[in-house]
Amino acid sequence: MPASTPIGIDLGTTFSVVAYLDSTGRPCTITNSEGDLITPSVVLLDGTSSVVGKEAVKAAGMEPDRIADFAKRDMGSMFYSKKVGGEQLPPEVIQSLILEKLKRDAELKLGPIDKAVVTVPAFFNEPRRKATQDAAQLAGLQILDIINEPTAAAIAFGYQVGFLDAKGEARQKETILVYDLGGGTFDVTLMEIEGSDFTAIATGGDVYLGGIDWDRRLADHIADKFRDKHHGFDPRQDAAGIQRLLKEAEDAKRSLSARDSVTITFEHVGQGIRLPITRAEFEEMTADLLERTRFTIRSLLKEARLQWSDLTRLLLVGGSSRMPMVQKMLEEESGLKVDRSLSPDEAVAHGAALYAGLLMARDVPTAAGKPAAKPAMRVRNVSSHDLGVLSKDPATGRSVNSVIIPRNTVLPVTKGKRYRTAKVGQKSIVINVIEGGDGAGRNSTPIGRCTIRELPSDFPAGSIVEVYFTYGENGRLKVEGRLPELRRKATLSIERASGLNDDKLNEWGDRLKAGRGR
Repeated sequence: MPASTPIGIDLGTTFSVVAYLDSTGRPCTITNSEGDLITPSVVLLDGTSSVVGKEAVKAAGMEPDRIADFAKRDMGSMFYSKKVGGEQLPPEVIQSLILEKLKRDAELKLGPIDKAVVTVPAFFNEPRRKATQDAAQLAGLQILDIINEPTAAAIAFGYQVGFLDAKGEARQKETILVYDLGGGTFDVTLMEIEGSDFTAIATGGDVYLGGIDWDRRLADHIADKFRDKHHGFDPRQDAAGIQRLLKEAEDAKRSLSARDSVTITFEHVGQGIRLPITRAEFEEMTADLLERTRFTIRSLLKEARLQWSDLTRLLLVGGSSRMPMVQKMLEEESGLKVDRSLSPDEAVAHGAALYAGLLMARDVPTAAGKPAAKPAMRVRNVSSHDLGVLSKDPATGRSVNSVIIPRNTVLPVTKGKRYRTAKVGQKSIVINVIEGGDGAGRNSTPIGRCTIRELPSDFPAGSIVEVYFTYGENGRLKVEGRLPELRRKATLSIERASGLNDDKLNEWGDRLKAGRGR
């Protein structure tokens, strides 16, 4: 096995998976050092060391203050949502420890690894994608590319289910909807596959909706019944009690995917309860969560100007899509039979491995020393959010969101707008880059403050400044400023509103290498 074997990583909110291509080009899941196909995305921080995966999950009930889980939901934020071992940590650091574990386990089978394709939810914004890239860097991985999870799933389904031929081309035009309900995030993507082109049409989702929300709803139900029986004593007031509640709820949820009813046994500080619950009761108490996914799908179809009758396939991925209520809702809504032919846990990692193989093949010379022929498959995604500049209306003084790249624009793309300087001799121009939000910029996500520096001292008011945004296929942003009247480009630097800057990234890299950050 060559040392440069790339891997595909599904870095999940609750579980993560690694895959590679075997000698025949077939994607295979790599078992971790515990012998499992999936690794819990849970970290136990114990002084100068860390434990990731199953052992960390086992310790969660005893040492909840040292446990970091669901860190993926906080990617793009300055800090993880709670202190771990008394310290505030960037979510990138927690994710890097998970990636390091996945890399180390994969190396047991493949030898040294330094290249990977990592997947993210399609609805991840630019700061979250940058944070994912930083986490990989801290883990010693070179990111070949970041690919959206639904896109990866579509590639895996296409190759392994057989609606693509041996060249990777669709036998007929396919318009598919990928419904991806994972442990912590929800994505829905419309994709068109024609010939060798995989093109996302539109994407939507919710990074704060996933299987954990179903678990929490059931955990609250158990806690309420426990409190009623034991005179107001609430197990949710104790961190260890919350962890045990969530574990019992998750186990019950899984059982109810296969059975019509289950009896939950829960004990806490010497008190206990046995609580029977039916699948129908569980579906009723979580109906609003499922309805949120239905609303997202309907909105997406409307935005893409498509009807259910325009679709040829409906693909389910993500572990939480196993819940019978999901399949029932989708088939009633669409009139289509859902496709569950692949493991919802492994499909995304398999697609990432296939894409990694594609990217590496572009760089491998033939025996004659010439570049290899460009592989047939082409993957194009869309921007998941509006991308623009927050400025002031000179007439009213009100904030204005000037969108440069609209949501669901096919990537890669470069677009720009012209602005004008406000006063004579302006030394610099400050541009606030945002994602999403309304026309006034409310509810937007700050990407960073961009500054064009070193303007001429006699630069007149009303001078034209062109700002260009380049959005890559991986959803990463580059910004450039131009001064056409001076026939030169201006230097543009991004001071990020969140995440790790270069100095902090290097500092954490040194800490992790020395073992002090774990």
